[in-house]
Amino acid sequence: MTSKTPRSAIASLSLTMLLASLGTSIANVGLPEMAITFDATFSSVQWVVLAYLLAITAVIVSVGRLGDRIGHRRLLLAGLLLFVIACILCGAASSLAQLIAARAVQGLGAAMMMTMAMALIGQSVSKERTGRVMGLLGTMSAVGTAAGPAAGGVLIAGYGWRAVFLSLVPLGLVALALAYRALSHDKHPAPSRQTALDLRAILRNPTLKAALIMSTLVMAVMMATLVAGPFYLSHGVGLGPAWMGLAMAVGPVIAALAGMPAGRLTERFGCRAMTLAGLLAMLAGCLALALLPQQAGAAGYIGALAILTLGYAQFQTANNTLVMSDLAPDRRGVIAGLLNLSRNLGLIVGAWALGAVFAWETGDINRAPPEALSNGLHITFGLSLGLVLMAMGCQRKTALSPSAP
Repeated sequence: MTSKTPRSAIASLSLTMLLASLGTSIANVGLPEMAITFDATFSSVQWVVLAYLLAITAVIVSVGRLGDRIGHRRLLLAGLLLFVIACILCGAASSLAQLIAARAVQGLGAAMMMTMAMALIGQSVSKERTGRVMGLLGTMSAVGTAAGPAAGGVLIAGYGWRAVFLSLVPLGLVALALAYRALSHDKHPAPSRQTALDLRAILRNPTLKAALIMSTLVMAVMMATLVAGPFYLSHGVGLGPAWMGLAMAVGPVIAALAGMPAGRLTERFGCRAMTLAGLLAMLAGCLALALLPQQAGAAGYIGALAILTLGYAQFQTANNTLVMSDLAPDRRGVIAGLLNLSRNLGLIVGAWALGAVFAWETGDINRAPPEALSNGLHITFGLSLGLVLMAMGCQRKTALSPSAP
């Protein structure tokens, strides 16, 4: 056991995962307001999201290896502190450039938090319970995805976009204090050649390769909902910031409620079967969004989003369990880093490539008519449908080798 008290340790790690997820989703709902404040284009304010994701992607594997060498707890605490400082800098930014730079710092802290949380979970519970605990982490990630747009919309309506970042400061301080008290000091053997892993050798494992590729494709689809959704709901459907945030939160709330049941289903029916079940549900959700008639309005979007995120919750739990089960202690950090790297590569593809497709189809995002926004949504999720089909093509490869790399 890594923790003094397993339950309090799991609570601290769950809160850490929640914060990292909030860091991704809470900023998206503020993009329209930021574009107005800084008189910026859609492609410019996109960097508020991309800077966070690129910073995570650039360092996350190195962070995993560093945690294996110097201690997972130590690096988790450093990441939480850096995240809190960056939130303050984001709230105080006086220009778009300053905001983007602060978001990059925030992403560095989030990389430490996400990777070390997953590594420490592997040391805190037995292999038989890994599925449900991974489901809990998936739940917290979904809660963050849900709470980010909802809380962000309310905060923007009452206090402006700066409040979405400053609101994370007290939560980050609570997570820092809880992790400091609940997690015991690191006890690691001296670094060895086995610790300095050959990533190319690891990636030759066909199960791991397939799982990482699927994670990238799936996260690209989910990020498309966070980038295109606010503009479609605000300018295409006509919802205000608060209602728009609540509408975007419905699907992730369902995914959050499904997290623990998804873990139990994974333990009962196996990772491979439940990964496929999650992808099938995502396929149905993308198809609904690609064919969504404009007359369906917010209700139609919410229904399709709920199906999509329900499938994502099941996929994420099964896929993460497949990758993280039965790992040696000196591999948990780097494998968790690779898993989070694939996740964030997908988020970048969704924010950049699929976001660019949506922006290209709609033209001037702040002045586009509702019909253009509806067409942009259809094309974006038509392409997302293809990404899910590609993930299903990779899924069969997860049975070609043992689940642990």
